[in-house]
Amino acid sequence: MAAKQKKPARARRVRDLQSVIDDIVAQMKVVDSFGRAASHVEGIGEFETGEFGIAVVTADGTLATGGKSDHPFPLQSISKVFAYTLALRADTETILKRVGREPSGDPFNSIVDLERHKGIPRNPYINSGALVVIDALLTRPRGHGGHKTVRAMLEDEVGEKLGRMAEIVEADGETAGFHNRAHASLAKGYKNLESKVEDVMRAYVENCAICLDCRQLALAGRYLMRDRRSGASDDEARLARRVNALMMTCGMYDGSGEFAFRAGLPAKSGVGGGILAIAPGKASIATWSPGLDDNGNSVLGMLALERLAEQMEWSVFG
Repeated sequence: MAAKQKKPARARRVRDLQSVIDDIVAQMKVVDSFGRAASHVEGIGEFETGEFGIAVVTADGTLATGGKSDHPFPLQSISKVFAYTLALRADTETILKRVGREPSGDPFNSIVDLERHKGIPRNPYINSGALVVIDALLTRPRGHGGHKTVRAMLEDEVGEKLGRMAEIVEADGETAGFHNRAHASLAKGYKNLESKVEDVMRAYVENCAICLDCRQLALAGRYLMRDRRSGASDDEARLARRVNALMMTCGMYDGSGEFAFRAGLPAKSGVGGGILAIAPGKASIATWSPGLDDNGNSVLGMLALERLAEQMEWSVFG
C-alpha cells in the first residue's frame, strides 16, 4: 500500500491560520460587552459597536481574513505610526531630540505633561507628540527622498488608492480640534514647532481622515514585521525595531501595559476602532471593531488579538 503523501508545510500553515481566524470571528459574535463608539468623532458614532473584522498578512505573503474585514474605517491615531516612520527615515537624530520615547502616564490628549517637559512630548503616539512629528515632516529639507505624505506612503505600501472620511476634516473646529491647537501652540511657545499651527493641524487631520479596511491596513504594516532574516536592510530592520518598541510601550494609550501583558504584540489603536498589531518576523495584523473601552481601544480588537497571539504563539515574549 502506497504511503500517504504529506501536504506541503505552507498549505498546513495557511489552513491553520484561517481556521484560527474563523474561530476568533465566531467567538467575537457571542461577546456581550464591547464598549462604546467614539461619539465625539463625526461619522464614527453611527458604527455598530458589535461589528468585527480582521486581516492577517504573514511573512510568506499569505493573506487571511475574517468578519467585516472589508468595512472601511478612518485611520485616526494609527496614522501616527506611519508619520513617525517617515520622520525617522528623514532625520532620525532630530526627531529623537524633539520627541521622547516614554509612556506618558496621562491621557493621550493631556496637555499637562507637555508643559512639565517644556514642549518635548513624551512619545510620538500621544497627540502632542504626533503634532511635533507632523511639524518635522512639514519642515523636512527638499529632496529628502522619502514619501511626501502619510497618504502617499500608505498607498505605495498597499498598492491601491485609499479613501477619505470628509466628516472628520469638516469637524476640525470642534472640541478635539481646539485641544490639539492648544498642544501645538504650547509646543510652538517652547520653540518645538516651526510651522504655523494651522498648517500642522491641517496635515494631522488629513492623516486621521484616511479611510481603509483591515486588509489594506495589514498590507500597510508589512514593513514593520520584516527583519534582516526576511531580507530587510539594516536600516529598515532598525527602524522597524524602534517603531515596534514604542508601539509596545505607548501604542495602546493607558492600556499599553495591560495589552502587552495579555497579547505580547506591538500595537497601535485608533478611535475609529482599528488596531494595527505586529508579530515581528511573522505577521502584520489589523482588526476593526468600533466599540471602545475607557482608554480609547477597541474591546473586540484587543480580545481577538490576545486570542490570535496565543493560538499562533506570536507573543514576542514566547
